[in-house]
Amino acid sequence: MIPALLPLYTRCEIDFTHALGVYVFDKNNNKYLDFSSGYAALALGHCHPKMIEALTNQAKKVWHLSNRFKIPGLLEYCERLVKVSAFADTVFMANSGAEAVECMIKMGRRYFSAQGKAHKYRFITFEAAFHGRTMACISAGSSDKIKGYEPPLDGFDRVHWHDISAVKAAITDATAGIIMEPVQGEGGMRAADPWFMKEIEKICRDNGILLMLDEVQCGMGRTGYMFAYQMYDVKPDLVALGKGIGSGFPVSACLATEAVGKAMSPHTHGSTFGGNPLAVAVASSVLDVMTETNFLPHVNKVSAYLKTRLLELKEKHFDYIDSITGVALMTGIKLKDNVDASIATEFCIDEKLLSTYASNNVLRITPPLIITEAHCDEAVDKFDKALVKMHSKKAMTVKKVKKGLTKVKQKLGLV
Repeated sequence: MIPALLPLYTRCEIDFTHALGVYVFDKNNNKYLDFSSGYAALALGHCHPKMIEALTNQAKKVWHLSNRFKIPGLLEYCERLVKVSAFADTVFMANSGAEAVECMIKMGRRYFSAQGKAHKYRFITFEAAFHGRTMACISAGSSDKIKGYEPPLDGFDRVHWHDISAVKAAITDATAGIIMEPVQGEGGMRAADPWFMKEIEKICRDNGILLMLDEVQCGMGRTGYMFAYQMYDVKPDLVALGKGIGSGFPVSACLATEAVGKAMSPHTHGSTFGGNPLAVAVASSVLDVMTETNFLPHVNKVSAYLKTRLLELKEKHFDYIDSITGVALMTGIKLKDNVDASIATEFCIDEKLLSTYASNNVLRITPPLIITEAHCDEAVDKFDKALVKMHSKKAMTVKKVKKGLTKVKQKLGLV
């Protein structure tokens, strides 16, 4: 019999009751170090005081208004976000990363339609990408996400990551833009090489198509830059933001240049809850913290320390760890084929460490951006203990199997 809650997730049987900063506590008051951050959403950790203050104050005023009316603080927030982006001129506010990507796709098509070029509706995307779970998003993303939902929506031409020749070959007169994550999260914490990103930008400019970046996971400080594209020195036409923009509160945004934004007229797109007063208040408080002078320098400093510690861990567990991937606080531990990343996360939970896994057998490490070096040491110690236990259990299993084989051989008179 199917339960009342549709069983779409493989949930851990832990009853969490409260959280603070980088820790989550269960009903028995066991303390877990959270290095997953709700899939990189909790940029400022749990229950950040400035966010609580902003949410509480706004909750006492007005929660929701139709977008037919002026939303308190919405224009001011968008103006700030535009200024921080250094590329965008306008913003559409939504509720989730998938919605921001959907908006980006719609704006990309409408940009050409408004010019009388409705035939330009296709987008080049990349294998192993993840853009969300709507039909358009899974059609644009990794081929395995569309299974069971076929056929995919038309308009997406998927090529292999880091294959410039394939990108060039995929361009036709119908191509409207290239959609990509500067750092693939679900795809194994893979950052685009600088040469690749620059080549992608050049291809877009040479062919008069749009550079469309999905920064839902890698944006808002996670790479040590406010936006991931800034570390590549490229200028996008559209950027989708989510997760960290609200640090756990459901809010997202699609940023666009004036040229693209002008194609959108009243009633061509919308959202009931997008840009609601509560979301605006929370997102504004997050931006307040992230634009403080020492915030990004701290992210870069602590992420460099974490990488050093993870490389030490790799040297110690060379038989299990293949490489350290990703960038800054969007990092992955790529495990060797003899270790299953999903099982590794279970051993981490036993050590009171929360982590997730991604494609390509990668342990995904996306802690709150407010972590300290002490938290890094604590996490690495827990990872170390988890891997040691995995090794011990595997050794015990092998020993048991060998013992069983010896008994069989003895019965057969082979030894």
